[in-house]
Amino acid sequence: GDARVRGQTGVVSERRGSYPFIDFRLLNNTTLSGEIGTKKKVKRLLSFQRYFHASRLLRGIVPQASLYLLDEDYLGQARHMLSKVGMWDFDIFLFDRLTNGNSLVTLLCHLFNVHGLIHHFQLDMVTLHRFFVMVQEDYHSQNPYHNAVHAADVTQAMHCYLREPKLANFLTPSDIMLGLLAAAAHDVDHPGVNQPFLIKTKHHLASLYQNVSVLENHHWRSTIGMLRESRLLAHLPKEVTQDIEQQLGSLILATDINRQNEFLIRLKSHLDNQDLRLEDAQDRHFMLQIALKCADICNPCRVWDLSKQWSERVCEEFYRQGDLEQKFELEISPLCNQQKDTIPSIQIGFMTYIVEPLFERWAQFTGNTPLSENMLNHLRRNKAKWRSLLHKQHSSSRSNDHSGQVTGSQEQTLNEEETP
Repeated sequence: GDARVRGQTGVVSERRGSYPFIDFRLLNNTTLSGEIGTKKKVKRLLSFQRYFHASRLLRGIVPQASLYLLDEDYLGQARHMLSKVGMWDFDIFLFDRLTNGNSLVTLLCHLFNVHGLIHHFQLDMVTLHRFFVMVQEDYHSQNPYHNAVHAADVTQAMHCYLREPKLANFLTPSDIMLGLLAAAAHDVDHPGVNQPFLIKTKHHLASLYQNVSVLENHHWRSTIGMLRESRLLAHLPKEVTQDIEQQLGSLILATDINRQNEFLIRLKSHLDNQDLRLEDAQDRHFMLQIALKCADICNPCRVWDLSKQWSERVCEEFYRQGDLEQKFELEISPLCNQQKDTIPSIQIGFMTYIVEPLFERWAQFTGNTPLSENMLNHLRRNKAKWRSLLHKQHSSSRSNDHSGQVTGSQEQTLNEEETP
């Protein structure tokens, strides 16, 4: 097997690391005791921490923040929400509060049961729960956006998409399990910074994956490491588990935003030629990739109150990266300059160039189902609201100008914001 996922130490060497000159603690707030002088000592310490974390879970010592320790009123509300888990207005933030921060674990246990996956694959419930806890714990809760709540949100969206008749009529239990697992783990151990940041700081992950889909490769390999550590699928034939691992990789790698055009062009070709054959495993897998891509960026298609929260969270994460870059005298990445890149302008650009083209094609694939129409309607309304907020910002900046006129430099900035 690949040395990067062969065992606990192998997983650690990839999944925990430090920048050459930027202390990794700035990103994950982990405090290492004492001054550590060499990379060898750091690796040894982090390898031990990862081993201890894994073996603690494998011995059955589950973190105490469990759904079952909650007040009965909260339990009842959480159960009631799960009965409506297929509704598009599902409030993942409320659900996370009701489950005491265990939204991903609770949601996954429920969905694996609802879809009959536990029975079909003869999964051990205790082992399954431990694996879900490992995945949830490997997200960084201090990330404003790329955290376990985002993973739960994407998983809930994926569940909705898997129920679309055009797809649901052809899906096998393997397809469903892969779709849910990929959604849950697609951003696991995300450091809260993007690929260009990892590349320009010469992070070891960028070297490991030769600057190609760095984060996505890392999410995939981390997931495989946890799957093997948990031994969740150890009872299945080796060729089955190998196939699951490879397909998980193919799904997670599809979420790389740099590959957006590649997938859009291929989807457009299939729809125009009407040559999708969902009886064919290869075509089903491609549509699972598209479904995961949709689930990953579906925030602008949610109701305004939820969509706005996600928009603010992702921009806060961008701004934190920009602050880090400024602190270490690096060029500030696009969308990460809080002084220049406003939330409305970022969101309008994201909706226009990334979200709309994908969801219009998804609606075409599903046959404009009620869910697809609902998502597109939310998308259009949310975009109009952001345009209105952007207009107010511009009006405010004009009125704040002492001369009462917009200066040439201000005019240029406003024009730039209109087309991010």
